[in-house]
Amino acid sequence: MWRRIFALTVKEFLALLKDKKSRLVVFIPPLVQLLVFGYAATFDLKNVPFAVYNEDSGSASRELLARFRGSQNFSEVATIYSEGEISGIVNRQEVLLVVHIGPEFSRNLSIGRPGSVQIIIDGRNSNTAMLALNYLRTIVNEFNRTWIEHSGGTAPPARLVSRAWFNSNLESRWFIVPGIIGLLTLVVTTLVTALSVAREREQGTFDQLLVTPIRPVEIIMGKSLPGFFIGLAEATVIILATVFWFDIPLRGNVLTLYTGVILFILSAIGIGLMISSLAVTQQQGLLGAFLFLVPAVILSGFTTPIANMPPLLQDLTLLNPLRYFMVILRGVFLEGKPFHMLINQFWPMAMIGVANLSIAGWLFRHRLY
Repeated sequence: MWRRIFALTVKEFLALLKDKKSRLVVFIPPLVQLLVFGYAATFDLKNVPFAVYNEDSGSASRELLARFRGSQNFSEVATIYSEGEISGIVNRQEVLLVVHIGPEFSRNLSIGRPGSVQIIIDGRNSNTAMLALNYLRTIVNEFNRTWIEHSGGTAPPARLVSRAWFNSNLESRWFIVPGIIGLLTLVVTTLVTALSVAREREQGTFDQLLVTPIRPVEIIMGKSLPGFFIGLAEATVIILATVFWFDIPLRGNVLTLYTGVILFILSAIGIGLMISSLAVTQQQGLLGAFLFLVPAVILSGFTTPIANMPPLLQDLTLLNPLRYFMVILRGVFLEGKPFHMLINQFWPMAMIGVANLSIAGWLFRHRLY
């Protein structure tokens, strides 16, 4: 028995290593994924952009702000001079948080009373918001310790008061679940289309398909439509579960959401057809889909902010349709963004879809002749 198992194992290794494409798929993906995980998958926050709204001219506020500015975790990008500027700078995502110090902060500390520091934080990415709040508390606690040592007080002089926008309770589910719509839609659509042509070749029915009167473009469409409808149905089911099961608010327009869904599915179909056109067997199709899916998810901003990635990887994310779809999903669900505010996400995804389908069509015709 063990001899037969050993012989079968050797046979599988020889069959795998004999094929050039299989060798590339087996050895290259782990290296690519190692680089992607190592550089892109990080929860550390550095140079978090923040704005300052300081109504106090005393020394205590200057000392506290100096600690923020001196931290490698934060980077001051704007100064606000009125309360009305806060909503605009947060909504445009120019800053992750706003530090608001009231006019009586230094005076209260000088007479032994606590002073409040308000932190207005963008809660759309709850994981990032929680990490930033932890960094802020560390800075404020260090300020309190130093102030108590110099003034001889006992109670903490500075008190941190936080307010999260778009996700008031900072529930991570509100951030993660909408992203899962894009993740699962991409997986299902890519796998369905990646295996379509490969399955025909493996079963020996692809040549029979070519001798029929059906033209290549019709074959491509016939292979694309099942993936399109399956992806659309998958996205619809997950959207319904997100709203009615997980109680995630859908604050935007449904038509705006489905515009993004359709464009995203077309992009995923193009990727799947490219993989399927190059794959000879279903195994190669699965491995090719896996090679694309893991880096696509990591480079989409699904779990870790794109701004934390190295510049080269940030540029690489511009070719990833899931990156744009994540912005659309969270924008429609959490922010209620209208259609015109998401056009800058729609058109890159449409361009990627057209390019993917065009390349897939060229590869398909090229493999026929």
